[in-house]
Amino acid sequence: MNTRTVIALVKKDILLEVRQQYTLYGIFLYIASTIFVVYNTMGQPEDNVWNALFWVVELFVSVNAVAKSFMQENKGRMLYFYSITGPSEFVLAKLIFNALLMLVMTLISTLVFTVLLGNPVYNMFQFIGLALLGGVGLSFVFSFLAAIAAKAQQQAALMAIMGFPIIIPELLMLSKVSKIAFAPVITSGFWQLIGLLTGFDCLVIILSLILFPFLWKD
Repeated sequence: MNTRTVIALVKKDILLEVRQQYTLYGIFLYIASTIFVVYNTMGQPEDNVWNALFWVVELFVSVNAVAKSFMQENKGRMLYFYSITGPSEFVLAKLIFNALLMLVMTLISTLVFTVLLGNPVYNMFQFIGLALLGGVGLSFVFSFLAAIAAKAQQQAALMAIMGFPIIIPELLMLSKVSKIAFAPVITSGFWQLIGLLTGFDCLVIILSLILFPFLWKD
């Protein structure tokens, strides 16, 4: 695997995102409008509702931000990529770029949540770390699904069908782990859950590197 090629592809995606800015502004509008509606409807919710709303917003932000990463590549551009890189470098660059994008979106979501819906989190630094880890995990999952769905005609339907059984266990785990940051005491089993989340992310990366080459020139 050529590291320079991966870095060049990541830089390419970053430059395109900076120039177009459709995704950044569109997702920011979605985050702000959703949280503002929640604020006008129920004010500052209790801890469990705050936590649940945060991960629901993170889920839809991940879908909107990451799902387009493979689907926006037309056939002419893919033919060019075939000549300059390999499948492993291409999919790894997409995973890295989408992870960086979700890190930014997660920080923005946390900031807007705190400003409009209050700050019920007892340990904010711990919650931010968990949110960033969860955002990266969601980006890996949907990048993997988008890579497969991009080769099919019914892209949106295929992502929904494949994504539901994969993403629900991770969301349940993320919501459970993040509750720890709302408590003033450290809950037992915290690092085991963090290890499970990290292992799940690594598993998705490995599966992407193994399976994507079979779709590369399909």
